[in-house]
Amino acid sequence: MKSRMTFLALLGLAIASPALAIVGGGSAAPEALARVVVTVVGSRGNFCSGALIAPDLVLTAAHCVLPGSTYKIVDYGADHAPKLLDTKNVAAHPSFSLPTLLGHRATADVALLQLAAPAPSGKAPAATGVPLVPIDVGARFTVVGMGVAVRGDGRSGGVSRAAGLVAIGKPGTLQIRLVDALTQGTREGLGGCTGDSGAPVFEDQQGRSVIVGLVSWSTGANNAAGCGGLTGVTPLTLYRDWILQTARAWGARL
Repeated sequence: MKSRMTFLALLGLAIASPALAIVGGGSAAPEALARVVVTVVGSRGNFCSGALIAPDLVLTAAHCVLPGSTYKIVDYGADHAPKLLDTKNVAAHPSFSLPTLLGHRATADVALLQLAAPAPSGKAPAATGVPLVPIDVGARFTVVGMGVAVRGDGRSGGVSRAAGLVAIGKPGTLQIRLVDALTQGTREGLGGCTGDSGAPVFEDQQGRSVIVGLVSWSTGANNAAGCGGLTGVTPLTLYRDWILQTARAWGARL
């Protein structure tokens, strides 16, 4: 009962009064992408974003499902009231390193959750893939998350919002750093924030939106603490085989 009450308290804090997600004025996510994205909540009070990649599989970041907690998925029914969906399996990539992630360095920040029952109607899985190579500076990606729109205000999260961001630096198979094309990270703009960890990063490939990475971290402008500067992404290039193998071991189909 205590665990259940913790989940309900978190819903009241972060989801009961949904507003914008993605700082900097992210736009409403297109319906096809909004149907993919879910909220992952932990019994210790954390919340993240995730993506449905099969009727009973959610892809998220490994740092969102650390040991010592239980995790559930939040679904919004036709009445828009949040409902908790149980999970029966949770796995983080075995090579994930939290200290490495906290240093904003590349690590296997990828995890899977399996629902106890398929997601309700109204949700729709998306395909996973890998970024088109070479990944050029300026390459465009779309992040869709459930996080906060105002840093420090948990009640401003809970609705899927989208941000079109571009790659900078030296994007590759280990990490991609994204910024608002208008601000280039030098002043606050569009970007991931609290609750957007694990959010799917989409790339348009042959006319369809494919999940090619996950949000791992964010900074403020000029690498300061906060949001709206850099959005750090873990591409699926090195980890898609693990995703497929784990899904098969659980009896799930992608």
